[in-house]
Amino acid sequence: MGAFKEPHGGELKDLYLTEGQADQEKASAKDYPSWDLSARQLCDLDLLMNGAFSPLEGFLGQADYESVCNTMRLDSGVLWPIPITLDVSETFAEGVSLDDRVALRDAEGVLIAVLEVSDKWTPDLAREAQRVYGSTDDLHPGVNFLLNQSGPVYLGGKILGIEPPTYYDFKLLRDTPSELRGRFRKLGWRKIVAFQTRNPLHRAHQELTFRAAREAEANLLIQPVVGMTKPGDIDHFTRVRCYEHVLEQYPDQTTQLSLINLAMRMAGPREALWHAIIRKNYGCTHFIVGRDHAGPGNDRNGQPFYGPYDAQELFKEHEQELDITMVPFKMMVYVENKAEYLPADETSDSDTVLNLSGTEFRRRLREGLDIPEWFSYPKIVEELRRAYPPKNQQGFTVFFTGLSGSGKSTVANALMVKLLEEGSRPVTLLDGDVVRKNLSSELSFSKEHRDLNILRIGFVASEITKNRGIAICAPIAPYTQTRRAVRELIEPLGGFLEIHVSTPLEVCEARDRKGLYAKARAGQLKGFTGIDDPYEAPENAEVVINTAEMSPDLAAHRILITLEKMGYLR
Repeated sequence: MGAFKEPHGGELKDLYLTEGQADQEKASAKDYPSWDLSARQLCDLDLLMNGAFSPLEGFLGQADYESVCNTMRLDSGVLWPIPITLDVSETFAEGVSLDDRVALRDAEGVLIAVLEVSDKWTPDLAREAQRVYGSTDDLHPGVNFLLNQSGPVYLGGKILGIEPPTYYDFKLLRDTPSELRGRFRKLGWRKIVAFQTRNPLHRAHQELTFRAAREAEANLLIQPVVGMTKPGDIDHFTRVRCYEHVLEQYPDQTTQLSLINLAMRMAGPREALWHAIIRKNYGCTHFIVGRDHAGPGNDRNGQPFYGPYDAQELFKEHEQELDITMVPFKMMVYVENKAEYLPADETSDSDTVLNLSGTEFRRRLREGLDIPEWFSYPKIVEELRRAYPPKNQQGFTVFFTGLSGSGKSTVANALMVKLLEEGSRPVTLLDGDVVRKNLSSELSFSKEHRDLNILRIGFVASEITKNRGIAICAPIAPYTQTRRAVRELIEPLGGFLEIHVSTPLEVCEARDRKGLYAKARAGQLKGFTGIDDPYEAPENAEVVINTAEMSPDLAAHRILITLEKMGYLR
C-alpha cells in the first residue's frame, strides 16, 4: 500500500509563536494599546490562530475586505466569502497608528494575541451588509450586528498568537484542525462527511447523516457550533449533552463528535461556502449542505432572506475549486406503515407519512405535552425538558417602557404585589430610579450612559430570568435598539414581555411630581426625554397601557391575564 494521503493536503496556517517568542512578546505587550475582545472577535481569533480559517493570517486589511465583500475572494483571488474583521471604537482607533502592535485580550484581561496593524479604515457598514448578506434589514442577525453593535472602525493586520482561549467545558471534544486531521490519520479514515449543526439532533437528523455517510462510503464527523449561533438558539451545554446521546445510535468506530468555536453570521449561501472551506481545513472530504443552510428566517415583509436551495446552487458553482464534495440534504420523513424514516422523494401515495414541525415540537416542549418516540430519542427529550421546562416553570421579565410620569412605576408596583400574592416564583422589581441610585449612580444622562443603564438593568433581569424568577423592570428606556438588545439577552433564557405605557406627553407633564418637565421647558435640563430628546415608541409591545384611561389595578390585572394567555402563569 502507498503512503497515507491526507484527505486534504492544504497547508494550515498556524499563527502561534514559539514559547520563547511568546514570552518575549508578552513582556513587550505591556506597552501596547490593549483591546478587550468581544465574544465574536474571540471566536474569530481562535479559529484564525489554529488554522481553521486558513489561508488567512490575520484580520483582513482593507484591500482584502473590499475584495471579499465584492467578489467573495481575497485580493489574491483565493476564494473566501466572509469578511473576518476586527471592529473597534473610534476612541480606541484614534490611539492606534499603522505599524503599531495591539494587545488582544479576553474578557479577563489575558493576552491572547498581538495584532500587527497594517490597515485602519472606516467601512460603510450598510454597504457591507448589502453586499455580504444581500439586505440591510436588521431582522437579519448579521445585519443587526453590523449596523447596531459593530464598532465603526476596522483594524487589519497579521496575528501573532500567544495562547489559545481557555474553555473549561467539553475539553475532550474541542479539537484544532491539526488534531482532528491527526485523529483521522490514526483511525485510517480517508473519506469524511462533515455535518454542521446549531440545533439538537433528532431521529430524522440521525438517519440523514447516517445515510449520507453510507452513500459516500465515508465516515461521519458531527461538528456542532458552540461559539455563537442565531440569537434564541438552545444553549450549547444542553445541545452537546444531546449530541453525546445521539452518538450512541451510530455504529461503533464510524462517527466522531467534535466541537467548533465558530461565530456564525447566518449568511446563507456565502456561509455554506465558508463552512465548506473550514471543514476542508479540518480534513473533511464531504460536507452536508441543508435546505436554507445557515438561513436566518424571514425579513420584515415575511419573506425568507434566502431561497431554500440558494446555498446548494452557489456551492455547486464553486465545488471544484473548493475541493470538497457537497452532499445535499435530503428531507427525511417517518413512514408509519413501514416504521422507518425514508427520504421524502422515496415515499408513495399509499404511505402514511408523519411529520412534526420544529414549531410544533417547541410548542409541545414548552407546554409539557407528549413528544412521540418516532420523532426523537427519549434521552434527548429528557435533556431538553430539563433545560427548557414548560412556560409555567420558566422565569420571565416584564419590561415597562414609557415617558417620565407615565405611570410605569405605579403599575409595576401593583403587578409585583399581585405576582407575590400568586406566589409561584420569587419577584424582583428593578425600578428606574432605584437602579439609578444603587447600580448606576456614576452615570450621567447622556445617550451612551442611558443605554448603559438600560443594559445593566437587562443584565440583572436576565440573571433573574435564567434562574426562573420574575424580573419587573420600569425604566424610561426611550431607544428601540437598546430595548431590542435587552429582549435578545433575555428571550433565550425565559419569557419577555414589553409593556408600553403610552400615557400622552401632556398628561405626563401635568403630573410632573418631580418638576422635571418644568426644568426641561426652562432649559435647565438638557436631553430630557419627550422634550428635547426623542422617545421611540415600541411598535410591537406585548401590552399597551394608557394610565390616563386605566387605573393601575386594572392595568396590572390586564398584564396578569396576558401572562396567563402566554402560559407563564396558571
